Amino acid sequence: MRKLDRWVRLSLGLLGALLLFSGCGRKPEARTEAEPKTRTEAEPEISQEMEENQATEEEGFPAQMPAFTTTDLEGNTVTESIFEDKELTVINVWGTFCGPCVGEMPELGEWVRELPESVQLVGLVVDINGENDTEHKEKAAAILEEADAEFLQLIANEDFAPVMEWIIGVPTTLFVDKEGKLVGDPIVGANVDGYKSFVETYLEGR
Repeated sequence: MRKLDRWVRLSLGLLGALLLFSGCGRKPEARTEAEPKTRTEAEPEISQEMEENQATEEEGFPAQMPAFTTTDLEGNTVTESIFEDKELTVINVWGTFCGPCVGEMPELGEWVRELPESVQLVGLVVDINGENDTEHKEKAAAILEEADAEFLQLIANEDFAPVMEWIIGVPTTLFVDKEGKLVGDPIVGANVDGYKSFVETYLEGR
């Protein structure tokens, strides 16, 4: 399975590519082991942290969420320190263009009001192109309001690239412990019952 080579490929091509397949999934192209990764002049400079992650990414899905600084839909700055506040953070990666993502929002809105104090739900919106993309920010806010889904929504930026390169479709839901480590397996597709089951099992094992 081929991963997205760079965050720029996701941010520029995600919408069109995902809509080619059922739901909001993307089918990656095949890549042989001999095919090298290349960086074109059009691609942005890659941080040392991203380079280190890419050096080990062939081993599997990243074990740790990257350090990040982003904003929520209201423009507040948010960093990876949010994980420290809870035993478990559920990250719902979604896009405003994605029918299954939008369809599960009312159920997520209900679930967030039932979550135990030690767990938080966070949305990560992939199709907002920076803080100044008011069109998609307003669209996301409207979707959440209609769904009565009140939980923190973050704007996905290049800081998330080490994880986003592995995500082949939305919604994808990740589980992160208080140290920022990814626990369990990502759940691809709208499956609120699956999210609930993982959270219950995780807390029982603590």
